[in-house]
Parts: sequence; structure tokens; C-alpha cells
Amino acid sequence: MEAAVVAAGAGAFLMLKRFVVVVGLLLICTSGAGGVDVVVDGGAAVAGAVRRRVDVGVILDRSTWLGNISWACMELAMEDFYADVEHGNFSSRLRLHLRDTGPDAVDAASAGVDLLKNVRVQAIIGPQTSTQAKFLAELGNKSLVPVISFSANSPSRSCSQTPYFIRAAWNDSSQAEAIASLVQRFNWREVVPVFEADDSNARFIPDLIDALRRAEIRVPSRCRIHPSAGTDGIKRAISSLKENWTSVFVVRMSYQLALSFFQHAKNAGMMSQGFVWIAAYGLTDIFDTVGSPSFDVMQGVIGIKPYVQDSKKVQNFRQRWRHKYQSENPGTSLSEPTTSGLYAYDTVWALALAAEKAGDVSSVSPLSEESNGPTDFDRIKTSQAAAKLRSTLLKIDFEGITGKFHIHDMNLLSMTYEIVNIVGKEQRTVGFWMPRFNISKSLNTTADIDAIMWPGGDATTPSGWLFPMNKTLKIGVPAKPGFSGFVRYEKGIPKGFCIDVFEEVTKLLPYKIPHHYQVFGNGKGESNGTYDDLVYRVYSKEFDAVVGDITILANRSSYVDFTLPFTESGVRMLVPVHDRRHKTAWTFLKPLTASLWLGTGAFFVFTGCVVWLIEHRTNEEFRGPPVSQIGTIFYFSFSTLVFAHRERIVNNLSRIAIVIWLFVVLILQQSYTASLSSILTVEQLQPTVTSLDDVVRRGGNVGYLNDSFMPNFLKRLRIDESKLIPFDSPDEYNEALSSGRVAVIVDEIPYLKVFLSKFCHNYTMVGPTYKFDGFGFAFPQGSPLTSEISRGILNFTSSNKMAQLEKQLYGDTTCPDKDDSQNSSSITLHSFLGLFIITGVSSSLALILHVVITLYNHQHDFRSGSSSQSSWSGWLAIVSKMFHEGDNPNAPPQNDEPAMTNANLIVDSAWSTPNHISESSDSGSDTESLPEGEGTPGREVSVQGPDPLSFSYMHSERDNY
Repeated sequence: MEAAVVAAGAGAFLMLKRFVVVVGLLLICTSGAGGVDVVVDGGAAVAGAVRRRVDVGVILDRSTWLGNISWACMELAMEDFYADVEHGNFSSRLRLHLRDTGPDAVDAASAGVDLLKNVRVQAIIGPQTSTQAKFLAELGNKSLVPVISFSANSPSRSCSQTPYFIRAAWNDSSQAEAIASLVQRFNWREVVPVFEADDSNARFIPDLIDALRRAEIRVPSRCRIHPSAGTDGIKRAISSLKENWTSVFVVRMSYQLALSFFQHAKNAGMMSQGFVWIAAYGLTDIFDTVGSPSFDVMQGVIGIKPYVQDSKKVQNFRQRWRHKYQSENPGTSLSEPTTSGLYAYDTVWALALAAEKAGDVSSVSPLSEESNGPTDFDRIKTSQAAAKLRSTLLKIDFEGITGKFHIHDMNLLSMTYEIVNIVGKEQRTVGFWMPRFNISKSLNTTADIDAIMWPGGDATTPSGWLFPMNKTLKIGVPAKPGFSGFVRYEKGIPKGFCIDVFEEVTKLLPYKIPHHYQVFGNGKGESNGTYDDLVYRVYSKEFDAVVGDITILANRSSYVDFTLPFTESGVRMLVPVHDRRHKTAWTFLKPLTASLWLGTGAFFVFTGCVVWLIEHRTNEEFRGPPVSQIGTIFYFSFSTLVFAHRERIVNNLSRIAIVIWLFVVLILQQSYTASLSSILTVEQLQPTVTSLDDVVRRGGNVGYLNDSFMPNFLKRLRIDESKLIPFDSPDEYNEALSSGRVAVIVDEIPYLKVFLSKFCHNYTMVGPTYKFDGFGFAFPQGSPLTSEISRGILNFTSSNKMAQLEKQLYGDTTCPDKDDSQNSSSITLHSFLGLFIITGVSSSLALILHVVITLYNHQHDFRSGSSSQSSWSGWLAIVSKMFHEGDNPNAPPQNDEPAMTNANLIVDSAWSTPNHISESSDSGSDTESLPEGEGTPGREVSVQGPDPLSFSYMHSERDNY
């Protein structure tokens, strides 16, 4: 872009040289021709004061509205400036020399040379147009005389190349930023500039495009209209705009061309609902100058123009200007000056202030009489006084009628733009643009702008695009002979799930989309290429869209835009399943892991040992020969598994340990029963393959869907290409898997779900889900239909209609995955670790308490034993004797006092078992229970009732009878 601008500037400079030569030749033949000299003097001379006169040339086209308005503003500026009391003692006075040159650039250049040669001006105000300014800027560079324009844009050359061309108006670049912000405010993503192909837009359009791109707004095309374009040229331009999707246009052109353009646009229906027209500054003054005709054809247009505060000073000026202008131009419809006229007013004030501050810049002949150049242009010499005036002007800073006047970078410093909306016969202000607040409703807040009335009288903000008029979308559809549920053809008409979804989604849009389908096939029911080839046809503009089972992939999205997916996403494996319910003689061991079996057995033995240790001293059933006692330990502990233990428990501590242990056994038994039932009864259909690594390791083949992206995907998974086999239909999948031709089918989940709807019980989906985005519709990049259809998909996929279409595609029955997660797993030791800890701690505490109590009750034996033996062996002998002899109920009574005392301790102990003979309340010695018929004469015997007899004991006793 920059190279093109530089090249254009170089070409313009060459044209300038040729043009100047022609102008010089014309000047040789003329004697000061340049228009009628209209002089406006800056006030009368004051008696006794010497005034320095500063001549300033003015080049205008009085045949235009702008020329007449601006000249009237300059005249009022001269009156107001020197009538001001603050300026009454100024030693300098401006004198304006008007040249009415018309629109011709040659006449403007001739007038410029005449002003420099004959009038000896120190500055030139004007010209009006950029074409004229391009040549006058070169005159300024040559003579060092500043050329100040309040309406023309900068030439194509940069400010550094034309340092003596000054724009006393706001820079177009800031206007471009304001327009970009306005477009961004309404979320419009594309804009088409419509402009007159002349020098006035040589800088503005590139600046506008750059500003839009910085705001991430696309400019798909530009519409240039030649200044001399007739009706046919304008109609062709409008027809090209109607063929685009974009409905947001930025317009800048001359008044007359704009009137004709908008009239034809209105006739073509482009000033109706859905369109957006933004008029740039340079065109917005048309409403002040042309009046009613412009309002009639530009209803709903948004305008951008510099903001001028409606102060009392401005109101008084407008009233005086209206009186002056209407008196000089009777019958005019103008009621107030344009913004450019106000800039002309401030320009005169700025020059008058600069002339005073610069000192002596009185007119000196800018022509060298000694130069022998062939033309007057060659004889122009530099003016140091004018150069001094320029330097001073660039430093001028005052509050003008349009606001702050300060030249920055050869342009008037821009501040605030006003956003107007054309409604009826008025320009309604709806907001402002400021560098500080961007787009806002007022100058001091960030509130949103007022409601806008758009073309067609619609208050709803347009979307920024419209379906092109007289356009029908050509939609490509893949040929899918195998999976006909997605796409199929009935009498040449495409049907299927994907077509139904697209049709339903387009029905939800607020507008109709004319379209027709075209099959991507070879005429034999087969595809004309891969899906990548089909999608690429959208990029090559053979199709306007593609509808079908098109997977959203990264490489495809590099040249098309996809909508949001409308199906489930992902790729999985399809494998056969085998019934692995093989029962063996050792199946009963599977419910528990080996560690749990060992741990359970260990606690059985541990609990039996604890009970034996507690019961051995007092319970006859836990006494006897060593072999018998070992058998009792194992029999008792393992019989608790089925709650069949018959030994009586007489000690409370052992009872506590047994109760807790039986609770653990109950839970363990129930868990074992449930797990064994699951192993014996639950269906265990397991896949033959669980991962692609198994297939690669075994050297098996992998199947995939023909014409899909699967080959490249499987190659990335390091599967040998020779092992890949393509298929076209679910029946081919079934035949290949059942015959063992392939070990696995890798495909997208929607295809696999269709397959499983027919072959549910023999196959399953296994393995990880490889992430892909599912099926979507493809459109050209930048197409506004992409976002519209995507929003429609979001609404439709949550509806009942989508559920009905999926039911038709996949069927009524569901086929659950049969993977390893359904296998009955064995119960581990970790699951019962808490219960084992509880029963272990309880049994250990019971044993410890029993030992402590027993030692406490027999402390006399330790004292008597310690008097005779003090070694450890003696104590161990006492403990062994105490443990093995215990409290034998069949032992003969002891007459010695120590034994009697010891017996009393055992009977009185709270933890002793109630198996001994209780003492009579009037007896002083222990008695033992005697067999029936036996007793001690003269002593009443009271026997504590034993624990209830077991069922087996009572049965054996009954048999003895």
C-alpha cells in the first residue's frame, strides 16, 4: 500500500513539472490573467499610526456553495477581528485579494502565480479542491509562501514533502478513527467504502482502511465512482454493491455526485431495511447546502462531522452571516454557514494574529528581475518574510469560533466529532466521538448513544450484512452410498439427517436463503473425490457452501469457515465382543483376592487363639490334651464363619471379642456371596481388543471409512499404511470384523452409532475418544452465514425436533458399551482393612485385660513365690502353673488358708466366670458341686446355674436316656 502511494506521488510530481511548464507558457502570453481582483482591507488607517500591510491571496470557486459561503465568512472575519478592541492597536493589517478561478486546476495555478508576481502576497488561502491544492503546494514550496486550505485534503505527498501546505481543518485520519469506532460499536465485521475517484480521497481511503483493519474489521471490496460518471456508471456501481453480502457502506463524494448516487440507490431498494450508510465529513455538509433534495434521498443515513459547540458567539455569528449572505444572494435557501466556512473564518483570524506576532512581513517582490528563466515560474524566488509568517502561524494557539485553533503536523488539531442521524428534515445528534471516551452519548460521560433511525424507518440495528439480491446458493452435497442415513438421494433429491438439519436451521432464520443442491459425484452413485476435495470446491468458488457429514478439521478450516458442529464429536474403535463367562472348579475363589484370603485366614486363627487364651483357665471345653486344644482353636475359629460354633463362652472379655469378630464375618460373608453371584450370573461380554497398541503389536488390520480423513489420522498414530483397509458401508464393517479380516474399525462416533443400531449385540465401542469437532456446514471464509447458521444450530440442537431426527438416524434401542468396566472385580484386602483393624484391636485389648486381671487376682502367689525363688524361672513357673491349672471346678478343696483366700479372690472377682460353686450365706468354706446323689451332710449347697446347654449337648443327653 505504501509503495503504491509513493509511486503515485512520484507520478504526480512529474505531472506537476510538465503542468508548470504549460502554466509558464500561458503566463508568457498573458499579462497577469488570474481573475478579477477583489480586495478586502483590514480596517482603515488610524491618524498618526503607521500600519504594515500584509497581502494575502484568496483562491476560491465562487460558482459553488462552498466558495460563496467561505468568502462571506472571511469578510466577516476581517470585520470582527479589527473591530475587536484588543486588536485595535495592532501595527499590521491584512489585505485579502480574491481570485475567483472556478474549479479548473490550471486557472488556480495561474492565479497563484499572478498573486505571487503582481500582488506579492505573503500567504495564500485556498484552494477549495485537492486537485488545485496539489499544484499550489508546489508553488508554496518554491516561494516559501504558506498555502492554507480549510477545505482541500492534503496532497498525496507527505507533509514533509509539502511543508508549506497547511490544512486549517481537521485531519482525515482522525475521522477514519471515528468511523472505525462507530462500526466497531455496532459489531459490524465488514465495510465497503464508496467514494469518488479523485484527489480528495487519495489519503482518506487508505487511512480509513488502516483504521478499520486495526479494529479487526474487514474491507472485502471498494467501490470507486468517477467524478464524471453518468447514470449508467452509477447504476453499475450500485449493481456491484447489491451482489455483496456486506450492507455497511462508508460514502464520501461531492454533493452533486452524492445526490445522484443516493437517488439511484433508493430506486434500487438499497435505502431500505438492513442497509447502513455512513456519510464521512466532506459529504455531511450537503444537508446544509443542498437542503431538501438531500434529505429526501438520504433518510436514515449516519453522518460524521466536526463538532462545533453551539455557543452564544456562534449563534450571533450565524445570525450576522445569514443576514449578510441572504442580502448578497437573494432567494437562497441557505440559513447558516457550513463547518468549512467556520474554518475559513478562524483561518483569517489566525493569519491576522500571526502577521502581528511575526513583525515586519510587509510585501516584498517574490520575483527576481535578474533571473533569466524561460517562465515566470522559474523567476519566482523565495520569500524569507513569508517563511517567517509560516513559522509564526504554526505557533498560533487561540480559541476560535470552531473551538481550539492549533496547527499540529500541518493540520488543525482535531478534537471531537459529532454523529448525526438524518430523520425527516433534520440532522439529529445521536452521539459523539472523542479520543478520551470513544463513542458516547455526551461529551462528559461514556453513556451509550441515542437510538438511531436506520434506512427504511427501522429502529433495530442492522446485522451488517444481507443476503445478496437475486442470488441463489449453490450447495455441494457428498455422495454417500454406504451410510445413507446421513445423506442419500431419492429421485435426484438429497435427503437424510444432514440435509434435514440444514433445512430446519435455515427455517429459523428471519430471512429466506434461496439455494439448490448439487451432488459431488461421478454420475454412478460414487463420490467424485475425497471430502477434502469437496471442501476445497468452496474455496475455489465452485460451491457457495457444502452440506453433509463433513468433519470439522484444522486443515480444512484453513481455507473455509465451519459452523458449530451439529453431531457428537470424536473418533473411537469398533471391535467384536466375546463371552468370557468360563467357569472352572476354582471359580469360588475369585470373589476375594489372594491377599484377602490370607488375611481372613490369619484373623480366624488369631481370634481363635485369643478366645482360647481367655477361656482356657475357667472353661473346661477349652482344656484337655494339647492336640485336643489345638483342634478346638481351629474348629472354634473357623466354625464362626457359618455361626456353627458349639463351645460355650463363659468369660465376658472373650464374648466381646467374639461379637465383634462375628460382625466382621457377617460382612465378609455377605460380600463374598454377592461377588460370587455376580461372577456366576452377570453377562461378561468383553472386547477382543482394548487399544490400538494391541492391534499394532499383533499385526492386525485396521478398517476405516472410505474417502474420509482417517488414513492420515491413523498414520499419525503410527499404524502401517499396508494394514489399513477402507470400507463403504455398515454391512462391510460387519463382514470384515466377523470374518477376522480386520481386528478393529476406527471411525467417527456418529457412524459407529449407526452401525451399532443394526449390530448391537456382537460389537462395541472401546478405547479412548480421540477429539474432533463433529460434523459442520462449510462456507467461504468471511461469509456472514457462518455465524448465522451457527446460532441457528445452537437453538435447533436443543429442540425436540433434533431429538426426533437423531431417533430416526440411530434407532429406538440403545447399545451400551461393553468394556472392561462391566467385569466383576475381586474384593481386595484394602476394602476390609478397617474392619480387621477393629476386630484385631478389640481382641488384643480383651486378652491384655484378661492377663492383667488374672495377675492381679493371683498377686499372693507371686509374693509367696518371690520369697522362695527370686529368679525369672520361678515367676514363669508360677504363671505356667496358674495358667494350666486354672480354676478347675473338679479339683479337691484346699484346707490351707492361703488357698482358701485365693479361692475367695477368684469368686469375688467381677471378671470371674460364674461356673464355680457359690458359698452359702452361713458357710465359711468353699464347696464344690457334687454329682447327683452326693453331697456334704449338714451343709446347704447353693449352685449357680450354668449357661444354657447347647442344642447338640441336650440332644446327646436325651439319647442317653
